[in-house]
Amino acid sequence: MKKLNLTCVECPMGCALEVEMEGDKVLSVTGNTCPRGKMYAQNEVVCPMRVLTTTVKTENGKMLSVKTDKPVKKSAMFDLMKVINNVVAKTPAHIGDVLIENISDGANLVATDDVE
Repeated sequence: MKKLNLTCVECPMGCALEVEMEGDKVLSVTGNTCPRGKMYAQNEVVCPMRVLTTTVKTENGKMLSVKTDKPVKKSAMFDLMKVINNVVAKTPAHIGDVLIENISDGANLVATDDVE
């Protein structure tokens, strides 16, 4: 049996979590003060997910901030960045515009700023 210690980032409380695992199966989570902490710990040790935030070039030479609209697998980040680095966004671009639909696991790459 393996024990892992995590700090929950689901809310400002920052609970100190302890996860007991056997292989890749979560046996227990302790230290959480809400159900979100338990879900966070289970997901973090089995398949960590993150919202990917970066920038892309636009056709007028400016940079446009972008992010995935849902978390994606942390293990896929470098492969996703290879795809994103080849994107040239059309202008004007506005907050919420989808630049790449379903870039990974149902998540879209969307603009987080306006560029004229």
